[in-house]
Amino acid sequence: MSRLPVRKTYKLYIGGEFPRSESGRTYEAQGANVARGSRKDVRDAVRAARGAFPKWAAMTAYNRGQVVYRIAEMLEARRTEFAELCSGPQEVERSIDRLVWYAGWADKIAQVLGSSNPVAGPYFNFTVPEPTGVVGILAPEEPALAGLVSRLAPAIVGGNAVVAVTSESSPLAAVELAEVLATSDVPGGVVNLITGRREELAPVLAGHMDVNALDLAGADGEVAELERLAADNVKRVVRGAPDEQSPWEVASFLELKTVWHPIGV
Repeated sequence: MSRLPVRKTYKLYIGGEFPRSESGRTYEAQGANVARGSRKDVRDAVRAARGAFPKWAAMTAYNRGQVVYRIAEMLEARRTEFAELCSGPQEVERSIDRLVWYAGWADKIAQVLGSSNPVAGPYFNFTVPEPTGVVGILAPEEPALAGLVSRLAPAIVGGNAVVAVTSESSPLAAVELAEVLATSDVPGGVVNLITGRREELAPVLAGHMDVNALDLAGADGEVAELERLAADNVKRVVRGAPDEQSPWEVASFLELKTVWHPIGV
């Protein structure tokens, strides 16, 4: 007896859940109907990220590194499936290795960026890195998986929460990555992924007053307008590389705080 296959419904990933777009819209990409996110979906995602940020930022750097390493483990288990959704096995392997690499930096970046500063007085003076807050990311169009991982990993390793607009033309790898995130140890709301038309979603994310930093790695001709929108609440704007790894990518999403403390107290 023949049977009909169960077709997958591709949804958004907001607050650890998989809602349809509130608009009910979809668009066709990679031979599938994918949720077309709206302004309200972006606002919901930012609200979820803001709610998840304090707990995630308060975790020890070591624990955050273990969580990111767990994402790599889950991705490794599904590497064959992911290879069919992006450029192939090499891109998947690069994404896994990148997650492991950034996981290792989680509890080391403070030693690189922080310092004990000499002062003329009976005080200790320390510089310590702190997460910026909610980071909006325009993921690169290509490579769809490695590009998203390359921008996502340094942001969350440093303790930030993320709202990412995925590749518009090749969103399926990001949608599948959302399932990896949902079944790993990442708390709901720390990572939120929105699929849809970039020209519609990017200005909403750039202009949102509760987003603290904006990563324009995947932006193209609209950069100047997005930077103008970001300036309204003095967002930090990062022009990240689409497919690169460096501890300075983590530093891009950190603030340096100077602390004074009296000696002997």
